[in-house]
Amino acid sequence: MEEYDFIVVGAGSAGCAVAARLTERPGLEVLILEAGGADSRPEFHIPAAFPHLFQTPFDWGYRTVPQAGLNGRQEINPRGKVVGGSSSINAMIFMRGNPHDYNRWAALGNAGWAWDDLMPYFRKTQHQQRGESAHHGVGGPIYTSDLRDPNPLSRAFVEAATQAGYAPNDDFNAGEQTGFGLFQVTQKDGMRCSAADGYLRPALERTNLTAITEAHVTQLLIKDGRCVGVAYLKDGETYQARARHEVILSGGAINSPQVLMLSGIGPAAQLRRHGIAVQVDLPGVGQHLQDHMFVPIAYHCTQPITLANAESPEQVALFQHEHMGMLTSNLGEAGGFIDLGLDGSPELQFIFGPLWFIHHGAGNPAGHGYTLLPGVVRPHSVGSVTLASANPLDKALVDPNYYGDPRDLELMKQGVAVALTIAGQPAFAPYRGEQYLPGSAANTPETLENFIRDNTMTLYHPVGTCKMGQDELAVVDATLKVRGIAGLRVADASIMPLIINANCNIPTMVIGEKCADLILQELSAPQGAFRTSSAAL
Repeated sequence: MEEYDFIVVGAGSAGCAVAARLTERPGLEVLILEAGGADSRPEFHIPAAFPHLFQTPFDWGYRTVPQAGLNGRQEINPRGKVVGGSSSINAMIFMRGNPHDYNRWAALGNAGWAWDDLMPYFRKTQHQQRGESAHHGVGGPIYTSDLRDPNPLSRAFVEAATQAGYAPNDDFNAGEQTGFGLFQVTQKDGMRCSAADGYLRPALERTNLTAITEAHVTQLLIKDGRCVGVAYLKDGETYQARARHEVILSGGAINSPQVLMLSGIGPAAQLRRHGIAVQVDLPGVGQHLQDHMFVPIAYHCTQPITLANAESPEQVALFQHEHMGMLTSNLGEAGGFIDLGLDGSPELQFIFGPLWFIHHGAGNPAGHGYTLLPGVVRPHSVGSVTLASANPLDKALVDPNYYGDPRDLELMKQGVAVALTIAGQPAFAPYRGEQYLPGSAANTPETLENFIRDNTMTLYHPVGTCKMGQDELAVVDATLKVRGIAGLRVADASIMPLIINANCNIPTMVIGEKCADLILQELSAPQGAFRTSSAAL
């Protein structure tokens, strides 16, 4: 049985950051386990190709339980099952969120998690193409770039938003979030820059990091109230690895609570129902699931300039030879935020794609079209992740409870109205064909509501299922340590006590950065928390 100082479960956005930063300390031996395989297919690196990875072996392939708020539909929820995790299959939008959201985290009793506390980590993660500034850093692992070849339709969207009365914004991460503009993306030279690219591969050049792929962690090993290691499946065989100091669980908002519950850490009644011995009764494990959602407003395009041409021979050649053209697109090239003045930070986010994007691409019609996607990013609805069984290979039951709180539906209606207003501005006149969605079927309050319920998609941002805090549903404390179990932390989007109002990939990397820093600080303390290490084994 192999022993390491630290074991990181999950080589996703946070896990890669944790492992990379810990191994910067010479002498620390770190193991990172990833259930998926290598990001060897070109679709991982060609920005516009990522939807081809949905519903493949590189995607955990989650589907929600039937959602009453979606007229009984089951919504897919793609999550990356590959090195880099979801940062290897996402739309690469560089976004941090609103300072108010992080300040609310701190106000809930999570010291060290306010906006000003996290800004050094945000800067540390990035290499900003535009150069260093008060809000941006250089020299970090994740390249932050302007779009190399934005589509004319994306520029028209930004112009249309200003014609509709909204302010322009050329940097959503420099203090003012509201307004509309082109997004920056996590790309380097027109190629995706995932957590695997930025953090993991450079760290693997160090001799103190071991990475094992296609290793499905099935259980945490608990002894006398301490997590001392993990069990995992690889090639049909069961293995164990021991941690001299700690295990860091970075499986994401669905997998992390599932692993905790399979290990006897979670709501006692649910665990007993599945025949799992209770190690710690933590009622919040798997609870407090939050997610962002958006709806497509789509039009036929009268000019053949959309990303429907992205895989043409001409565009493939342009990408291969110059790393330019449509294949450098992240698909969601532009967008913006609107603050309705309800709760301190913008409630609505808009994403624009110069292509059809309906039901994650599965509902796209033929031909050329473009899509405006209004989204609710300060949702009130709260759901859960629960066990389907005690079998670690059975997928957990995911219930986001979309529109469970009626306020979210009212917010989405406002977003749809704004999107339709923007779509009708003169800037779109040279391109605007017949409206495809919502069309004439949504011309009454009832039909509009049904249109929203029938077409809502996840924005791929599940969080909160191992939330940080001090209340009865808190799973980890402000140092990300799991309550009631020594030697165990969670570091991923599941620890967010409240969902931020923007794309969650960069904040999840920051959670990994901060976790590693907390660990290294404790290792350096005169009376460090790791004195009882191998002796406890």
